[in-house]
Amino acid sequence: MPSAQRWKRPAGNRGCEHAALVNETSILRKLRPDELPALLELYRHLHEDDDWLPSPAGYEQVWESICANPLLHYFGAEVTGRLFATCTLTIIPNLTRAARPYGVVENVVTHPDFRKRGLATALLRHALDFARKENCYKVMLFTSRKDEATLRFYEQAGFQSGVKTGFVAKL
Repeated sequence: MPSAQRWKRPAGNRGCEHAALVNETSILRKLRPDELPALLELYRHLHEDDDWLPSPAGYEQVWESICANPLLHYFGAEVTGRLFATCTLTIIPNLTRAARPYGVVENVVTHPDFRKRGLATALLRHALDFARKENCYKVMLFTSRKDEATLRFYEQAGFQSGVKTGFVAKL
């Protein structure tokens, strides 16, 4: 699949100031505030054994906070008007590296019916491009997956393994 190209936002794609065309039917863009239900549906494929809140109100409050934070960026791959892949990019202000920020990518997921079509690769490259424009000096991504195919996927999307050692404290 070709890499994402620059693309002018169509009039109906409101609120998506950073969008790219993957192919004739796929668009990479920032998620809109009204897309919480589609995002949560996609997250059901990320960690299938996750506990879910009994009421959408808890998610709505968190989502409003996310949408109001200029350092949190939720990107999506839209195919024929529907969200099929997503990732988050957090930009973290920093006092080292000439005060350049860095980014952290999390929650990368593609709907099972749309995997292996290049959507997530293009989406991650889109996030990296956005981070470059925000002057980030690096972007980190951590995965709990150990299978070679997943690790190769992240490397092909532009991430290097073995550069740093990551540690996690489960709370």
